[in-house]
Amino acid sequence: MPSPSPYDIAVIAVHVGLAGIGIWLLVIDAHTHRLPNRIVLPTLAASLALVGVDALMTARTGALVSALVGMLVLGGFYGVLRGMSKGGIGGGDVKLAALIGLLLGWHGWQSFMIGAASAFMLGAVYALVLMALRRADRSTRIAFGPWMIIGAVLGIGIG
Repeated sequence: MPSPSPYDIAVIAVHVGLAGIGIWLLVIDAHTHRLPNRIVLPTLAASLALVGVDALMTARTGALVSALVGMLVLGGFYGVLRGMSKGGIGGGDVKLAALIGLLLGWHGWQSFMIGAASAFMLGAVYALVLMALRRADRSTRIAFGPWMIIGAVLGIGIG
């Protein structure tokens, strides 16, 4: 088995860092129903820069374009949901969706679709279980960031 290249090691390091930030955000959102700008926005900016550096170093402009389109599509979709939800989707969810869309888009459209859909599926199952256990009703607020993050992990892992 060949040893990993410096590029492979850098990609792994970035993903480990993003996983750590994802766990941090998951815990914060589960406890406070907030996704702080002081964490999400710098992570989005750094990720944008890293995707750009990746495109320059590897000449993978297709991955760059997919990442940017993924960011716009998922962030835009959540923005529309926020406008329609009367407070159900917060601004932090929209910004996190842009970050997740960037990452999933960089991994490819299969990862993007699995990750985006998984968040909604997992969140729905969780809400239904809470309702079946009579621990929630239709008006109960449920943090969605954790399901977005878990969905992204599934998208990358399965896709």
